[in-house]
Amino acid sequence: MMGPLKGIRIIEMAGLAPGPFAAMMLADMGAQILRIERPGQLAPPGHPNIELLNRSRDVVALDLKSAAGIATLQRLLVKADAFIEGFRPGVMERLGLGPDICLAANPRLVYGRMTGWGQNGPLASAAGHDLNYIALTGALHSIGRKGEPPSVPLNLVGDFGGGGMYLAFGIVCALLEARQSGQGQVVDAAMVDGAASLMTYMFASHASGAWSDTRGENVLDGETAPWYGVYETSDGGYVTIASAEPQFYAELLRLTGLAGQADLPDQLDRASWPAFRARLAEVFRGRTRAEWCDIMEGSNVCFAPVLNLAESIAHPHNRARGTFVEVDGVAQPAPAPRFSRTSPDRPTLPKSLAGTDTTGVLAAWGFELQEVQALREAGAFGPA
Repeated sequence: MMGPLKGIRIIEMAGLAPGPFAAMMLADMGAQILRIERPGQLAPPGHPNIELLNRSRDVVALDLKSAAGIATLQRLLVKADAFIEGFRPGVMERLGLGPDICLAANPRLVYGRMTGWGQNGPLASAAGHDLNYIALTGALHSIGRKGEPPSVPLNLVGDFGGGGMYLAFGIVCALLEARQSGQGQVVDAAMVDGAASLMTYMFASHASGAWSDTRGENVLDGETAPWYGVYETSDGGYVTIASAEPQFYAELLRLTGLAGQADLPDQLDRASWPAFRARLAEVFRGRTRAEWCDIMEGSNVCFAPVLNLAESIAHPHNRARGTFVEVDGVAQPAPAPRFSRTSPDRPTLPKSLAGTDTTGVLAAWGFELQEVQALREAGAFGPA
């Protein structure tokens, strides 16, 4: 394994979106990660496994309902630098794997906890999903058209941006601190906290009076300012413009053919925005998406076409940078960000079956062959 986190060893409890995303980020950067699955949870041999969030790490199945399974995980955690778990508060404690026990056995362990509501608070034990967490932070309310329900931004803001990314960041911060202090700690990563943090700019604007609580009345809505938004083209495609600065706005007027017309409004004249947005919409509907790309792409308009997933993989800029890589025929986003000296390896596809190489995987963590066999007989890996 190469990358800036080479030499870091992490145990990951298998889970849903945000925890695996955090582990993927850390694995992409070279950390050696062992994912713990329940017995029988993964696809059978020969079945393609393209759950890309689980890429670039080994996997074993442990039956945590058995004493042998718990003992195996406890031993692994003693050898680990960090741990990732995404259960509701109290679950790991009931298994005998809570932070107090694990940190007593391994004082340098960074214990990463991924939840929606956090480890404490009146909602801590309630069920929830991305949409609920971003609703509570003002993020969901702020996205969408005026007079319409909020638009759901996929699960980017809660699960991935506010959840997994903050957990990965927190783990790296705690690992750096542990190198100085020799002490591990708990990282309480809650999607509600992360989503709120992502909204810092909007809260600052709100405090200064520059942000409206009415959806669709803010520049960044993409619905209000005519020079910041999405426009349909003649072939049913879409393009984006974000010509906020005066020099970029001037370029927008020039390349749309509007520059020099006598009745152009001032860029910041809000009263003129609805009429000018309609005017721009008519202009953009006059050409195809490809034609607008020929005219504007690479210019100072601040322009990009709206691409679907397949188109984004094929776009020349993304191809030139290697933004996407193909592994065993599966195109996927490359590890990010980039490093000048410690470039990470290409990702590898997820393993298809937990347990196909339990002996080899555990050997890398210091288990002897006879120990693995004894654990198997004791039911650590599920029914024989």
